[in-house]
Amino acid sequence: MYAAASLVPLVMLGLVLVDDYRVGGLERGRDQGRAQAAVIGEMAVTPALTGLDLSQGLSAAERARLRTATDLSVFSGSVTHLRLRTFGGEVAFSDDDSVAGVVPVADLAFQSAASGGTDVRIVGTAGSAREIRVLQPAISASTGRATGVLEIYLPYDAIAAKVQVETTRAITRLGLGLLALYAVLALISWWTTRSLRRHAAQHARQALHDPLTGLPNRELFRRTVEDALARGRHGEKGALVLIDLDHFKEVNDTLGHPAGDELLRIVGQRLIEALRTDDTVARLGGDEFGLVLPRSSDREETLALLGRVRRDLGNEVLLDGVSLSVQASFGVCFYPDDAATLEGLFQQADAAMYQGKHGPTGVVAFEATAPRQATRTLAMQRELQNALERDELMLYYQPKIDLATGRADCVEALVRWQHPDRGLLLPADFLAVAERSDLIDSLTVWVLKRAISDHTAWTAAGQDWTVAVNVSARNLTSLQFADTVARILAEAGMQPDRLQIEVTETALAFDTEVAGQVVNALSAQGIAVAIDDFGVGYTSLSQLRTLKVSEVKIDREFVKGLPDNEQDQAIVRSVVDLGHNLGCRVTAEGVESQDVARWLVEAGCDHAQGYLWLRPAPWRDVAREVGISGQPAAPPRTSV
Repeated sequence: MYAAASLVPLVMLGLVLVDDYRVGGLERGRDQGRAQAAVIGEMAVTPALTGLDLSQGLSAAERARLRTATDLSVFSGSVTHLRLRTFGGEVAFSDDDSVAGVVPVADLAFQSAASGGTDVRIVGTAGSAREIRVLQPAISASTGRATGVLEIYLPYDAIAAKVQVETTRAITRLGLGLLALYAVLALISWWTTRSLRRHAAQHARQALHDPLTGLPNRELFRRTVEDALARGRHGEKGALVLIDLDHFKEVNDTLGHPAGDELLRIVGQRLIEALRTDDTVARLGGDEFGLVLPRSSDREETLALLGRVRRDLGNEVLLDGVSLSVQASFGVCFYPDDAATLEGLFQQADAAMYQGKHGPTGVVAFEATAPRQATRTLAMQRELQNALERDELMLYYQPKIDLATGRADCVEALVRWQHPDRGLLLPADFLAVAERSDLIDSLTVWVLKRAISDHTAWTAAGQDWTVAVNVSARNLTSLQFADTVARILAEAGMQPDRLQIEVTETALAFDTEVAGQVVNALSAQGIAVAIDDFGVGYTSLSQLRTLKVSEVKIDREFVKGLPDNEQDQAIVRSVVDLGHNLGCRVTAEGVESQDVARWLVEAGCDHAQGYLWLRPAPWRDVAREVGISGQPAAPPRTSV
């Protein structure tokens, strides 16, 4: 398309240049006529004149010399007509003794020549031979002064033929050059278009595929399930399967993440090899996989197939010299019989998978009469969905204390659920259920919007806190998450540097490449990113070096033994030094005593939070405790 579009301006450019060559050809023809007339005037006319004004007439000798010179020129074909005229316009000499067709005295061309100039024109009409007419002063050789006007007509055909040859040669070179330019532009266009399409295809694939296994990711899996449900409404039956690897964490803990990644790749490949070509295998994140089995209406056959798949997965695999047997739990939900919506399918399959983890077969199809634990999980999911719709959730905040000043400059948002029957629930009571379903996305969006709304309220009340929001590992598996955060900030009119996103170190271990891209995309917007619970996860130093994080939070496990435990002291000092060397602020979590706070100050820790200062509470309660000064009632006493 671009190559075709570029042809139009090239053709127009070619036409313009061809016209310029044509005009230039005419100009060159006139220049040749001017030069030829000058030679004739100098060699034939000037020597024949005695210097008297032509109005006084020509002597017999002058006329004879002119006749001889012009007859020779006319005979040789170099001149068509030649006339000598007085300044008043009378013809003093004509090669054919004719005065027909002379240039009128009032003509600007004649006046120009009478004034000492030279006028050159190509004259003639269609169907007649064209000539070059030259009017120039007639100069006397004896005086060197103009004595009249010399009117010369030169044949144009020979000059035109020569000019045409030159013009044709130039136009040919131009055409070849433009053709070569077009070929180069077409080649560049083809190469650029091909590269852009390849890049777009690669980008589209990366957005919809897991970088570790190459399998479809959660987003593409959701689209596949939605397509399957659409076909189900027209009579096709099938099954959705959720698979969770058992004891995968132990593999990572004992053999390391490279071995865990290799195991995930092996599992993905074994699933593909064990299923049909039109079945879909996807990695949903972490150690969870999903299957869509179209045209699987027979429950017994499907469960038998999945039993064989599970046995194939269980074949031993050698990782770092260690022989392992992969075990997995399968949860199956049939559509459209068990559920006709995306959320319903995921919930039913997730409940069946939970039952499979505690059952003897490892492959369980959803049944309405499932055990109580699966039913409770589904009930919790439904209640949490209702809680989001009914605004039963709330945010408590815990301040981060600047250890150098004792002031609170940031508060961390912590979600609570005011359950209508069970009272106030902590995150441990419901977050796991949210993270095992798509509710985690809605929950994260709710927390972000509420935290930003609260930030607007306390800013208006005179508090200058920034706000920190925790996000799930699931949020970091989608490249669209950074765009979602940017949109929420823009809708609220809040500056990105007033928000901090906290991600656990463990969350960065899942889909490390995608998680790193999401973290860096958030940082690029001006949002501060903190690594929470640092020290208990598996962030490699090379990964930490490439992540654009602004804060490292030391997990409370290493803080609670201070100041007496020497190993905890060494670990905390190392993390403080590492964080500072990476340009990060270092915050200690779980500080509950003055002794720990003082030791952290001496160790160079920047910030801390914990029950020593304030338990999590609604922001208005936090504001009352810290007051306008921004200092809690009991800041740590230090010698610094």
